[in-house]
Amino acid sequence: MAKIKNAMTKRESKPFKELLTTLRARLRGDVSGLADAALNKNPAAGSGSTLSNHMADMGSDQYEQDFSLSLMANEAEVLEQIEGALTRIEEGSYGACEQCGSKIPKMRLNAIPYTALCVRCADEVQRGG
Repeated sequence: MAKIKNAMTKRESKPFKELLTTLRARLRGDVSGLADAALNKNPAAGSGSTLSNHMADMGSDQYEQDFSLSLMANEAEVLEQIEGALTRIEEGSYGACEQCGSKIPKMRLNAIPYTALCVRCADEVQRGG
């Protein structure tokens, strides 16, 4: 496979690979915990039941479940992006913007190690361009 211009070398990307692997493991645990909470698999100690007969409690429970499911969806998306970044490292294209091919600054990669886009392209995507 030909080296992609502006991509990092395996040696340069090694710290990012370690960071991404650690982040992936943490998120997998978080998603699992959120799934348990959203599906009420771990009822509060001593409660015996997670069901409530009070309307306000039922509304709060529903809100918490919806919030947990929303967090799970967001974290699942980040996990996909992490997997993509790890694939790019293996393929030798990590550090190069997937849209324009320019080098993604290390400062950006330190902040968002799973990003596939430079700041300019990410801004364009967010604006719908």
